[in-house]
Amino acid sequence: MIRLAACQYHIDLLQSWEAYAAHLTALCEDAAGRGAQLLLLPEYAGLVLSGQLAAAQRGDLQASIAGIQPLLPAWLDLCEGLARRLGVYLQPGSLPVLDGDGRYRNRAWLFGPEGNLGSQDKLIMTRFEREQWRIDGGAGLRLFDTALGRLGILICYDNEFPMLARRLAEAGADLILAPSCTDTEAGFHRVRIGAQARALENQVAVLQAPTVGLAPWSPALDENIGRAALYVPSDYGLPASGVLAESAELCPSASQWLLCDLDLDGVRRVREQGQVFTRRDWPEQFDAARLELR
Repeated sequence: MIRLAACQYHIDLLQSWEAYAAHLTALCEDAAGRGAQLLLLPEYAGLVLSGQLAAAQRGDLQASIAGIQPLLPAWLDLCEGLARRLGVYLQPGSLPVLDGDGRYRNRAWLFGPEGNLGSQDKLIMTRFEREQWRIDGGAGLRLFDTALGRLGILICYDNEFPMLARRLAEAGADLILAPSCTDTEAGFHRVRIGAQARALENQVAVLQAPTVGLAPWSPALDENIGRAALYVPSDYGLPASGVLAESAELCPSASQWLLCDLDLDGVRRVREQGQVFTRRDWPEQFDAARLELR
């Protein structure tokens, strides 16, 4: 049994590094103090760093992401230090990162008790990211082998595409982390439905953490809505609804953790002893490259 913590992360204006570091530290200490072994924050949670910029810069879509780039080394050190000191796995959300080719990518790192374990980029960009923000998709999927189990990260919109989760499942993932950021209830439900479908199809667990609240100071994070949840297959020993845990409020007024206990052995068991074998019964001919219309 492992204890997971998914954060409904309220977008607050934190105007100094000290205020931000104290905020993230207190948040992580709270979850770790309640027994959480893995902490998940949402997509673009790292963009809260832009609150430290001058008002005109943080209020400009392009200037805000350019302005946080010098803060990244200190942010990475802070996250790694928290994971090491608290003895937890920490996925502190994602943020836009300027790569050597001059393009921004939406990147999520995973930290553990042993340090920085690597990162996963968002692969498929939404219209807003692509057309207005000019953030590019990454390439390739990463499987993280941890003491808690094998896991992957699919950032927000990526959960709406079945083949991405399928590739992670085929590589051995038991748990998928789904950090998300949605500004409408419809957007939240699109990601939620996708995440729950990925759990059903692949007989894995999917943990979702969303941004919440209003941030008029940030054109990228101005409106946020969503529930944190843990999704599992609907099968023997697991909830009939496929929802193992879900936060009560759609949009709380402050950041809060959803803590939930997950029996990964129970999730694995349904692949061999379940009512259905959705993971096994995904035949090769369903692969898009082999699909034939008759």
